[in-house]
Amino acid sequence: MKKVLSIAGSDCSGGAGIQADLKTIAAHKMYGMSAITALTAQNTMGVYGVQEATSEFVSLQLDCIMQDIFPDSVKIGMVSSAAIIVEIAEKLKQYNPKNIIVDPVMISTSGSRLLNDDAMDALITKLIPLATLITPNIPEAECLSGVSIKTKEDMQKAAEKIAEQYDGYILLKGGHLEHSADDLLYHQGEVSWFSGERINNPNTHGTGCTLSSAIACQLAAEHDMKTSILLAKQYLTDALKAQLDLGKGSGPLNHCYRN
Repeated sequence: MKKVLSIAGSDCSGGAGIQADLKTIAAHKMYGMSAITALTAQNTMGVYGVQEATSEFVSLQLDCIMQDIFPDSVKIGMVSSAAIIVEIAEKLKQYNPKNIIVDPVMISTSGSRLLNDDAMDALITKLIPLATLITPNIPEAECLSGVSIKTKEDMQKAAEKIAEQYDGYILLKGGHLEHSADDLLYHQGEVSWFSGERINNPNTHGTGCTLSSAIACQLAAEHDMKTSILLAKQYLTDALKAQLDLGKGSGPLNHCYRN
C-alpha cells in the first residue's frame, strides 16, 4: 500500500485541512498519515480561531512518521509560523522524501488570512525550494509573484516570476478567474494548460487541500506530473459534481463519492 503524509492544520468541521487530506487519501485506497501544525476552530462560514502547535512538537511528529512508516508522497498545507516552516524544512532535508507538494495556504476559502507575516519569507526561502510541485491559487500566486492576475496571460507572467526563485513545478490554479477555470502548469519554461470545467456548486470548502492531496496520491502511484494532475483534477471535479450540501456557508466536498 502506498503511504501519503499530510503536514497541515486541522479543520474541526471536516471539510478542509488534514481531514480533507485523509479523506482524499483514503478514497485513493492509500494509507494516510498526518503531522498537525495547528488546530483551527472553523466551519463552512469562517475561521474563528487558530491554535498553533509548537515547532518542537511538529518536529517530533515528523520523526515518528519518517522513522517508522516512510511516506511515498508528502503534501504540505497550512504552516502558519516561521518556526514551524523552518523545522519542517530541516526534517525534509534530513529524511529526503520524494514527491513533496506544497500548497501555499495563505487565505482560506472564506477569506480569512492563515499565514503570519513572519512566515511568508520562510515559506518562500526555506520550504518552497524543497518542493517538487507548488499549487498556488490566484490570490496566493499574486502574493508570491507580485503580479496582479486578471487573465490567463497574467497567470503565465506570475508563473514566470515565481520561477525566478524556484526550479520545481508550478501549478497555478485558475478557479478565481471570471471567465475561465483553466490551470497552468509551468516548469523550466514549459507551459501546459489544463482546461477546467466550472461546476455550478457553491460548496467549495477544502478544494485546494483536496486537489493537492489527490496529486500527492497520483505521484505516489508513480504517475508522471501531467498525468497526476489530470487524474487529480478529475477526482476533484467529480467530488464537486456529487453536489454534497452541508452547513450554512461554503460547504465541503463529497470525498467518498466513489463508494
